Amino acid sequence: MKVLKNFSQIATLENAQKKDGRHLIPEDLSIIENASVVFIDKEILWVGKNNELPSEYQKLRFVDCSGKTLVPEIVDCHTHVVFGGNRASEYSMRLNGADYEAIAKAGGGILNTMNGTNNKTRNELFDESVKKIETIHSFGVGSIEIKSGYGLNFDKEYEISHIINDFKKHFFPRIQIKNTFMAAHAIPKEFKTSKEYMNQVVLPLLEKLGAEHILDAVDIFFERGYFDKTDTVSLFECAKKFNLPVKLHADEFQDNKGAILGCEYRALSADHLLMTGADGIEALAQSQTVATLLPGTGFFLGKKQADAKKFLDAGCKVAIGSDYNPGSCHLNNVLLAASLAAPHYKMNIAQLWCAITLNAAHALNLKKQGAIIKGLSPRFSIFDCKCIDEITYSWGKNFAITELH
Repeated sequence: MKVLKNFSQIATLENAQKKDGRHLIPEDLSIIENASVVFIDKEILWVGKNNELPSEYQKLRFVDCSGKTLVPEIVDCHTHVVFGGNRASEYSMRLNGADYEAIAKAGGGILNTMNGTNNKTRNELFDESVKKIETIHSFGVGSIEIKSGYGLNFDKEYEISHIINDFKKHFFPRIQIKNTFMAAHAIPKEFKTSKEYMNQVVLPLLEKLGAEHILDAVDIFFERGYFDKTDTVSLFECAKKFNLPVKLHADEFQDNKGAILGCEYRALSADHLLMTGADGIEALAQSQTVATLLPGTGFFLGKKQADAKKFLDAGCKVAIGSDYNPGSCHLNNVLLAASLAAPHYKMNIAQLWCAITLNAAHALNLKKQGAIIKGLSPRFSIFDCKCIDEITYSWGKNFAITELH
């Protein structure tokens, strides 16, 4: 049993949890001043004011957390951590006016990362990715979804899914890793159609990995020029055989009704959503599918942002992910991304925090965390400041404490 005492603030998000992360007002942070929390490995036993600590806990050894703030664990619910190579030159080309076609002709784009990834050994990819994960964790992030998708052939995608599974053993319980299969990320040039790639690589590979029970979810890039509705349905139906939940990159370039399709399949989340129409927003509002917005991608590419207020006002469960990847968003700090995005998204402070804690957890099927209340899992993020407001106000300053002494 562990006792953490004397926090300046604990933001429990109790009210946000009761409201299922929807229609939030600032008070839904449910902040307790001068507070303590008691827990065992898998369950919170008590949280409340210091002077109300039950007698049975008062004589236990405790960690003094004076001057610190406790929040539910920050979750990055959308990353592409495992990749080889570097696309820094493309970013400069883009700033200098080059479009996607010019970058592709110069050898850039996702196929550049595919080559860089395939040229790395399993050990190299593991070691490089461990460093990336440690950096993400240093910002206070405790749960991270990692998607495959830069091998784009049977053997390398199989290897990457196993590398992500290795991270689970390597980091748990300090960091919680979720393993998302996304071999349907792009279509290598040697395949004439998406169907050919799906039938020769993606679906057979999902059959093999599904039988090994190492995956947590299945994702696909459902966009014109990549994978269409037929591809997406075939993948989702295959996932059903292994009781694997699904997710999808949807409505980024045009409104292709990806959000609606995701809701029909009870997807954990539909991500990007820059072009989602009113019918897609309504479908999300009436479902448990989380609307995951990725503001870093818009900032990185200099493109528009999703109209977050429409999703929030409709009653969608809105999350924010970093979309950390080598090409369209080389940003590994979801807390910074959310802090930068909130004014553009017209988010209040409870909506901001819920987007990277409670709703982000639900986007990864982590239903036992996201709020600091009795009975939920003790997954926390701790910050060395006296007030939660300091954390999102101080852009670029890292208050996170990853180890308590």
